[in-house]
Amino acid sequence: MRIVFAGTPAPAVPSLRAVAASAHDLVGVVTRGDAPIGRKRVLTPSPVAVAASELAVPVVKADRLDEQATAAVADLAPELGVIVAYGGLVREPLLSTPQHGWINLHFSLLPRWRGAAPVQHALIAGDRTTGASVFQLVAALDAGDVFGEVSYDVPRGATAGEVLADLAEAGAHLLVRVIDQIADGTARAQPQVGTPTLAPKLSIADGALDLTASADTVLDRFRGTTPEPGAHVTFGGARLKVLAAHRGPDTSLEPGTLTAAGRDVLLVAGEGTTLVLKTVQPAGKGAMAAGDWWRGVRVDNPRIDLPDPAEVAS
Repeated sequence: MRIVFAGTPAPAVPSLRAVAASAHDLVGVVTRGDAPIGRKRVLTPSPVAVAASELAVPVVKADRLDEQATAAVADLAPELGVIVAYGGLVREPLLSTPQHGWINLHFSLLPRWRGAAPVQHALIAGDRTTGASVFQLVAALDAGDVFGEVSYDVPRGATAGEVLADLAEAGAHLLVRVIDQIADGTARAQPQVGTPTLAPKLSIADGALDLTASADTVLDRFRGTTPEPGAHVTFGGARLKVLAAHRGPDTSLEPGTLTAAGRDVLLVAGEGTTLVLKTVQPAGKGAMAAGDWWRGVRVDNPRIDLPDPAEVAS
């Protein structure tokens, strides 16, 4: 089949490469436009744009799938559209432009975690099993019939970035398998079964760690918001990013208390549970070992600022 692929970030690249290596004809790639990256805000093409250039596949850059983007896709005469984390909605008439419509690789076991941040929300919620699904794209958010899925047991301590990287690889194989089945007429999609849950895009506020909760709950949010939008606490009125942490021993100290723990730092959460901070990033500085940061603190009885409960993401 003639296939057009839409995607933007790094997790979409394994799928792009898998489609390009398949028996099908990848006729074009749609991705969002170049974006300012880094402190110098240098305009940089998306990871999908870079990969498409390496594959010598025509690229359409569009931040919205509007009339101009629809016309560009129509000119490619695709039989199937494939979308993986493009970052925008596909509406009519683009939705019906390919003969077989569009299929979407989504990083959850639908209908759980429909939306832009399924892996992050799964880890924040403490899910120990997640996966990837390929479904028929429809106008409603992530609501189409499912062609296939792959289940994934979340490794202990894995962050959202690590889980997403694994799912991107596993999902790419699933995606090509479904494309093959659509091409030979054996694909069978089934309606989603169960109560949907939503996974909207996360904000910086979602990375705030509520130290009145137990350490296990805090670590779930830490893992779900690492590396993006970034887990953090507030120390001395400034944001302190937590880049690496694990469960520590229980204690009788109050939530928010900081103490030295060898080369690391012990941070007390609710109910006397603790986190061991391994790597942190103070505001305006680079990442550093938590112990090094601790030795530079010039405050008596240092404590993490506990936020107002109304300000903590639920």
